[in-house]
Amino acid sequence: MKLVVAVIQVRDADVLLPALAERGFGATVIDSAGGFLRERNATLLIGVSEAEVATVLRTIALTCQARTRFVNPLMPIAEPGEFFVANPLEVLVGGATVFVLAVARYERIG
Repeated sequence: MKLVVAVIQVRDADVLLPALAERGFGATVIDSAGGFLRERNATLLIGVSEAEVATVLRTIALTCQARTRFVNPLMPIAEPGEFFVANPLEVLVGGATVFVLAVARYERIG
């Protein structure tokens, strides 16, 4: 048994969750935040057999795309009279960060 932990953008969850369900996989979704932009994410917990890990990873890769985005950097602390013009930075966001963990024990209660 494996636990796939996938941290994805919230907007990708709307596509990924139905794609996983079509393939017979359930997921627990936890709201999270972090990364360079400190934006909301969705962390998915997906329990699967070892043979199913590749299918889950492929589904994540097909539905969670990386994108570029422009952000304004934080203004540095300036001395009085100094002028700072912030140029937008292009950053890559999205995609997925995935951990595949071995499960020592699994029980379904109820």
